[in-house]
Amino acid sequence: MREAGRVVARTLAAVGAAARPGVLPTDLDAMAAELVASSGAKPSFVGYHPRWAPMPYPAVLCLSVNQAVVHAIPDRRPLADGDLLTIDLAVHIDGYHADAAVTVGVGTVDEPGLRLSSTAFEALAAGIAAARPGARLGDIGHAVETVARRAGYGQPDGLGGHGVGTAMHEDPHVANTGRAGRGLPLREGLVIAIEPMLIESGRDAVRSGPDGWAVLTADGSRAAHVEHTIAVTADGPVILTVA
Repeated sequence: MREAGRVVARTLAAVGAAARPGVLPTDLDAMAAELVASSGAKPSFVGYHPRWAPMPYPAVLCLSVNQAVVHAIPDRRPLADGDLLTIDLAVHIDGYHADAAVTVGVGTVDEPGLRLSSTAFEALAAGIAAARPGARLGDIGHAVETVARRAGYGQPDGLGGHGVGTAMHEDPHVANTGRAGRGLPLREGLVIAIEPMLIESGRDAVRSGPDGWAVLTADGSRAAHVEHTIAVTADGPVILTVA
């Protein structure tokens, strides 16, 4: 999983650097496909078909722009100056998965957009810091929620992180809200994806996009989504999705 995480991290960095005004999301997806293949990994999203989805996922990346929170399929609409772009990628090596996401600015992003993105990363750091043996899942959700709500942001209803292992999505569900000291005890060896999602307007409501995959903010406001796969160890949380 650590090796898969390195591939994810390197690919996210390269795609993020290439995300400039005028670039097509489909071209970024093709770039990611080449990088993943050349690293000896396989993409986890391609062909993924949960029960609620109308079709198997057709791309290597999820590329969610502005009001798209998660799961947006790369299309041929050029990125515009000022867009907020979330890049989400999972890969597997020898059957073991790793999953991460970053939100990056395209060109020159306004101050509210930068604040939204930076707060999402702060919430992620808080959630990771709470993932220690003896803590509980509610401690992670509480840490994420505290950062998000204090900054005035909404959090999409029902969306959160998940266990990671020989499947991309495993139990347990890792909520972005919670009560400290409640929920599943965290034990050494548990591997989870923590993924805060913040809505700029402060509202929590989301809706499905027309393709049945993308999750959009209900009021059209912008969103930011960041994620790391981490392992709970005796020495504390270890981030697996870094280069």
